[in-house]
Amino acid sequence: MSRRARKIVKRVSIDPKYNSELIAHVIRIIMKDGKKTTAEKIVYGAIDKIKEMVEKDASKFTPAKAADAKEDPVAVTDPIEIIAKAIDNMKPQVEVKTRRVGGTTLPVPVPINPVRQLSLALRWMTTYASGRHGMGMAAAVAAEIADAFQGQGNVIKKRDDVHKMAAANKAYAHYAWGANRD
Repeated sequence: MSRRARKIVKRVSIDPKYNSELIAHVIRIIMKDGKKTTAEKIVYGAIDKIKEMVEKDASKFTPAKAADAKEDPVAVTDPIEIIAKAIDNMKPQVEVKTRRVGGTTLPVPVPINPVRQLSLALRWMTTYASGRHGMGMAAAVAAEIADAFQGQGNVIKKRDDVHKMAAANKAYAHYAWGANRD
């Protein structure tokens, strides 16, 4: 019998306005000091800004795969779908963890658990959105989401940096046994 404690899976709440687990998770990540109403105003404001962006210029929200295809690309108009695709673009697939091997510390690339992928993506989005000065937090979150949907922006650069670090240390991948226990 294993001595390791079992991970308790938390019950996920659903956002009442959009009936979405993802939106509820984004609200929880953006929330500071237990101010959930403020976080809800920020996220709902960002969703409204995304709706305005779609109405203003829908061509920005055409998926990259559809743009390469021979068929006519269809712009995504649902803001929840835009947020979901942007967050999928933000998620890192591998990261580098340090392992102590024979007296030396080596950076070892390991695959990331999907729950950790989501939390890293949302944490990076919140950090870079709060770092954007000269606009409100709702506008900054909407801008980060729009940039991530298009495959550019600070969060995508951070994800690419993490992937480059893992690719550079691919030689140590065989030390990754038992590394993904998150």
